Amino acid sequence: MRTVLWREMLSVETAANMQATFIALRAASRGAPPRAAAAIHFSLLPYNVFLFAAVGRASPRSHVASMVSLFWLALITAVQV
Repeated sequence: MRTVLWREMLSVETAANMQATFIALRAASRGAPPRAAAAIHFSLLPYNVFLFAAVGRASPRSHVASMVSLFWLALITAVQV
C-alpha cells in the first residue's frame, strides 16, 4: 500500500497529471480542437480513480492513507475540472 500511495499516486501520477494538463493547454494554444485538448486533459482520470480504489482496498488498511488518497483524488479532480 505504501508503494501505491506514495510512489504511484503522490509522485508519479501527480507528475503525469501535470504533464497531461500542460500538453492539453499547449495543444489548445496551438489550435487543436477543444475536444482533443479535453480528451488529453481528462485521459488520466480513470487511472486516478483506480489508484484511489487500490489504496482503499489495500490489505493493511490505514485511515490516514485513505484520507490522504481521498484528499489527493479530490484535489486532482478539482484541478482537472
